[in-house]
Amino acid sequence: MAFSLDKQGISVAEIHRNATPAFLYEAALKFEKGTAISSTGAMVAYSGKKTGRSPTDKRVVDEPEVRDDVWWGSVNIKLDPQSFVINRERAIDYLNTRDRLYVVDGFAGWDPKFQLKIRVVTARAYHALFMHNMLIRPTEAELEKFGEPDYVIFNAGGFPANRHTAGMTSSTSIDLSFGRREFVILGSDYAGEMKKGVFTIMNYLMPKQGVLSMHCSATQARDSQDTSVLFGLSGTGKTTLSADPKRLLIGDDEHCWTDDGIFNIEGGCYAKMIKLSKEQEPDIWNAIGFGAVLENVKFDPYTRLVDYDDTSITENTRGSYILDTISNIKLPAVGGHPKNVIFLTADAFGVLPPVSKLTPGQAMYHYISGYTAKVAGTEVGVKDPEPTFSACFGGPFLVWHPTKYAELLAEKLRKHGTQTWLVNTGWSGGAYGTGSRIKLKYTRAIIDAIHAGALQNVPTVEDPIFGLAVPTSCPEVPPEILVPRNTWSDKAAYDEKAKKVAQLFKENFKKYEAQASAEVRAGGPKV
Repeated sequence: MAFSLDKQGISVAEIHRNATPAFLYEAALKFEKGTAISSTGAMVAYSGKKTGRSPTDKRVVDEPEVRDDVWWGSVNIKLDPQSFVINRERAIDYLNTRDRLYVVDGFAGWDPKFQLKIRVVTARAYHALFMHNMLIRPTEAELEKFGEPDYVIFNAGGFPANRHTAGMTSSTSIDLSFGRREFVILGSDYAGEMKKGVFTIMNYLMPKQGVLSMHCSATQARDSQDTSVLFGLSGTGKTTLSADPKRLLIGDDEHCWTDDGIFNIEGGCYAKMIKLSKEQEPDIWNAIGFGAVLENVKFDPYTRLVDYDDTSITENTRGSYILDTISNIKLPAVGGHPKNVIFLTADAFGVLPPVSKLTPGQAMYHYISGYTAKVAGTEVGVKDPEPTFSACFGGPFLVWHPTKYAELLAEKLRKHGTQTWLVNTGWSGGAYGTGSRIKLKYTRAIIDAIHAGALQNVPTVEDPIFGLAVPTSCPEVPPEILVPRNTWSDKAAYDEKAKKVAQLFKENFKKYEAQASAEVRAGGPKV
């Protein structure tokens, strides 16, 4: 039976459904300006003006079926159903003017019980290859029986939104309708909008079924079913610490925790390429071959060698590749219940311990907080680190209130006897500019000790300011660095800085207090 998009209102004669990477390479090179092939065989593509997500242009349609569920505000900005229909029609009209379209039908979620059928309709071969990588690719038999999708992504990113449409604040609009089960992209060719659109859908649907959706990486022991999940914002070392040759990688970014265990949502990875090196990230380096997409990178026009240090287009250079290209990948990408949950933070203030053991209440508090502190920017005279809080370590993609995800996490932790840890990969002996970054070998030793169970029964001392249980010893780690106050030469300066960070936590948490339980509120700093 011939494939058509009649039900979506699209009548373009030339539609390529689930085209092979080779076909998409040829199409991109022929029809899309600036597309090239790197020296390793990856497709190099450019997303145009938008080189990152547009969170202030993201909209969720205010529909009766979801109105009482959604965490409305700056993350989920309301859109009137009529405006969505206008944007949808604008996208459909644009797609109908194209000479050819690409459709990718694939799955989100490796667990068949929770798998969603996703259809992507796009005018760019680069976008089709990207989603070929990021969705779970159906077999020929599965594709034959695919039927109607659960959700459709209309990617008309090459065409702008109309600024005069109610609810629009720019020519970009990223709109999600749970009632219509549709996602519309206007005014942005950044491929990550499609990936995060799927994650946002899962972030709504999974908690309705008692499943915790998580913005995290996940690994499994090579010799057992023990799994771990690692949460962490940009710069905390999540990708580096997940690439552990001693363990199998389940996934690097998006997972769900069910009554049976965990599963990866995606069929691929979307890694940062900035300063990529073979020595530091061998798995990612080796994955950037034929079939991979390199986004917004610069390369030599003759040798086609990519300069991963060049940020002239954007610092957010990215690479997309399928899970199968990673040597230590676990396929199918599912695992048992996590034995350990690890929250990574790069505390540039230098006051958090390298490792702390959390109670369930503290786990919920720090999960809702999603803290890290980055090194200050290049502005003259600015030396203090910049605190960053992102609820559940993935604030821009949440749909429910953060406490919904925190309660699900606590329920899973208790039910399965999972231990939560806070691991600081940031500074010791002082804040940035005075102290020094905790050595990667020490952080790796801490993660190894957690996985080996070596910290489970180690004596701890309580941090008087943050109330954290701090292990007093860890194999291969100098004991003097485990209690951060001991590493500062000026103890009074430490106390002052620690109290300042504690206040940052408290100020940030005020917006969640009304819906947080007493146990969660008690999990915060003590002063």
